[in-house]
Amino acid sequence: MSDLAVHNRSFPNRGAPARIRIFLVLAVLLFAAERVAAETPASNTLVKAARLLDPRTGAVLSPAAVLIEDGKIKEVGPPTQVQAHAPNDVKRIDLGSATLLPGLIDGHTHLFLDIVRPPDAEAQRHENGIFAPGLLLALVESPTKRALLGAQMAREDLESGITTVRNLGHSGIDGDTELRDAIKAGRVSGPRILASGRKLITRGEYVQNLNPALADAILEQEFLLIDGTDRARQAVRQNAFQNVDLIKVSADENLTVPELAAVVEQAHRQHLKVAVHAIDKTSIQTAIDAGADSIEHGNEVTDTQLKQMRDKGIFFDLTPTFYGGFLLKITEPNIVISTASRAADANSAARRKERYDQLVQRVLKSGVKFGAGSDICWFYPEKTRGEASTQIFVNLRQARMPALDVIRAITSNSAEMLGWQDRVGAIEPEKFADLVAVAGDPLADISELERVRFVMKDGQVVRNELGPR
Repeated sequence: MSDLAVHNRSFPNRGAPARIRIFLVLAVLLFAAERVAAETPASNTLVKAARLLDPRTGAVLSPAAVLIEDGKIKEVGPPTQVQAHAPNDVKRIDLGSATLLPGLIDGHTHLFLDIVRPPDAEAQRHENGIFAPGLLLALVESPTKRALLGAQMAREDLESGITTVRNLGHSGIDGDTELRDAIKAGRVSGPRILASGRKLITRGEYVQNLNPALADAILEQEFLLIDGTDRARQAVRQNAFQNVDLIKVSADENLTVPELAAVVEQAHRQHLKVAVHAIDKTSIQTAIDAGADSIEHGNEVTDTQLKQMRDKGIFFDLTPTFYGGFLLKITEPNIVISTASRAADANSAARRKERYDQLVQRVLKSGVKFGAGSDICWFYPEKTRGEASTQIFVNLRQARMPALDVIRAITSNSAEMLGWQDRVGAIEPEKFADLVAVAGDPLADISELERVRFVMKDGQVVRNELGPR
């Protein structure tokens, strides 16, 4: 069939003169070309602002300009210097009195979960309390529905200035790897994703007492089981087959050092880092002895273990999710809370705050390398996922971490934790043009991070409430 015959089938008036049909085809093609041109970013962009913060040194360049070429940073310096090297047709964005920062990094998130805290009566029926009902629902829901949720969460993260995330489990078999690739291909909007695929666990962790006829099929949608060193290596290979960027392991009292060491050995052989969820002292020691690359949460870490982590170069990934009465904040707008539960939550929040304040100070004193993540998987009423995540980052300042260290934790430090320090985490030549800007000074008021006004990823403006686009 000729091309013209194909076009004839595309238009209702098949008897129109050939010239008219050709004109219509050309008009459609011209419209498509104009649309593509409109969506294609300018190859050169010059961004100016009153201040630019380098998280690693704490130095502030004022005023500052960043020249961007083909999605990467080409030059950073005073405006007069940078403008002299910019081409005549450069696109200019003047952010006025704003402060420029590198794009934010969430070192620990769960884009494919948006759990609504259940009522007390429901939570009490499950060993894992408030988390289990929402996780079980996610496991049996349509993967397509879950993928669309993940895409929404990713877009909301990016709009709040989070340009890179490490998704650590709870995304089904291939949810995060496919979302990563879709974002990279430009089919959907979102941050750069380091995908971990299915989480490696021992049997009995997270969910229990499932229908025996369905248990394995349900678990295999979300987890890979570790049962001996051979099974541990096989689990890594299965995730590697899905083209993951790292391996996530959840350590509990049932996980042995040889099993986790087998995971680490196999992962490193395939050039994959290993992040280990470890809360209690025993699990933390298992992760240290097995040679993990990062320890997630680590709430019960001892000073001796912090020293071991420092000496081995293991990152501590702080996740201050429940700091500051988080549970009450996500619960009160949704369900009626009993007087007893409200009092218990308040007491728990006070104890948790005191412990986390001490943990943050011990981490800072120890010299261990640290990053930070939101660990957000909860539905937060009246907040987007990005707004909820940045609020959690700010919790570190409430725990008396200096503002500059908070910013480092979610930029340059996390970039190194991810192994991407040559790509993101700082505003310097050859790195991706991932920039955010806030109206004020985040060193004076860290809550500015909750009000990001300008977002750029890959040299493309995602959000701009400060200057001309």
